[in-house]
Amino acid sequence: MSLIETFTDYVLNRKNLKEYVEIRKTINERGEFNDTKLIQAEENLQRLKAEEPAIYEGMYETLAKIYARNAGLSIEYPIDFIRQILKMYKNSLTPQQVYEEYQRMLHHYHHDV
Repeated sequence: MSLIETFTDYVLNRKNLKEYVEIRKTINERGEFNDTKLIQAEENLQRLKAEEPAIYEGMYETLAKIYARNAGLSIEYPIDFIRQILKMYKNSLTPQQVYEEYQRMLHHYHHDV
């Protein structure tokens, strides 16, 4: 499996990104995120799951809807998802605000050409 396929598998199947950090060391490809950001994303996901389970589920439901629409570059979907997760608990953005922003992404993708 390529790095992006492995990353996508980890994101879609809610696998622990800390494990992905170790697995990707065996794949000679460059990823979008460094180890620190991936670990932070996993910590944010676990915190979100514990503190805001409805938003946690909503984020994954939105990701599933984005995939179902099949618009835009599909390799970007898990990357965009993690970018949103990294915004949580940072600065003054609440998980609810990030979730609402992520949902708006459903209206901004264009079909691949």
